[in-house]
Amino acid sequence: MEIFIPTYLTITALDLAQLFISHVFYKRGLPISIVSDRYSLFSSSFWTQLCQQLKISRDLSIAFHPETDGQKERVNQILEQYLWLYAQFITIYGRNPSFNSIHISQDTPAGKLSTKIQSVQQVFKQELESEMKHFKKYADRNRAIPPDFQPGDKVWLAFKNIKTTRTTKKLSERWLGPFEVLKKIGSHAYHLKLPQQLKSINPFFHVSLLEPVKKSTIPNQHQLSPPPVVVEEQEEWEVAQVLDSKLKRGTLWYLVEWRGFTEDTERTTLEPASNLTTSPELVKDFHTLYPEKPGPNASRV
Repeated sequence: MEIFIPTYLTITALDLAQLFISHVFYKRGLPISIVSDRYSLFSSSFWTQLCQQLKISRDLSIAFHPETDGQKERVNQILEQYLWLYAQFITIYGRNPSFNSIHISQDTPAGKLSTKIQSVQQVFKQELESEMKHFKKYADRNRAIPPDFQPGDKVWLAFKNIKTTRTTKKLSERWLGPFEVLKKIGSHAYHLKLPQQLKSINPFFHVSLLEPVKKSTIPNQHQLSPPPVVVEEQEEWEVAQVLDSKLKRGTLWYLVEWRGFTEDTERTTLEPASNLTTSPELVKDFHTLYPEKPGPNASRV
């Protein structure tokens, strides 16, 4: 049975606990586990300690994938339908509909009508439960069997939902990585080893956002980083393109993508403008596309 409790976005972890005690624990007892998203309240130290004290398991869903728990996703859809119906009722009648239980003698016409209404409600409830089971069965049937990654495997991470330093997102790659799998979380999520520049991102991802790195069909074949180019007796690597520019303490820096590298930790680096003297055309192309970005003249300001 669903319990919908009105609250505010500014609710604190303590207030949330009080709502659970008043509306859930009081009526249903202590649950074995609580399924929720990774909202800050559910991952706070207060909420964590409370669940530990009460011996309640916390099952956190995966970012950008509310289907992690099918039942919760279905309840979310039902709640949206309820809110839509309430809005229609209020628009027409100017008040909220009442669903209070009324005890009337069954011998009166009103009592018979009440019994009929309750009977209809029971039928609707059974139909709803049947529809929910059918929805889950259909959803499970159309879900492909996800790949089973092992610790140490390399995977590609879908670029969607990831904010990068690229000026134009449509020019970005569809996949980031490859990244190493550290461990499996539950049945459909994985903990990835992310490079330093992606440390601000939650490292836990649903399997639908991951693709395995295909191994070469040629035995003992490994993709190596490209060798450096020797320029005036100094080793240099070839610049693929300039991605961004910024001023830092009066010095102009460029975010550079190097040609031939596959690891994100090596492929893009932040370099001072003095390191790009052999790539003037690429620097010029970048400032032609993005004239508002800091350039050589701005570094003197």
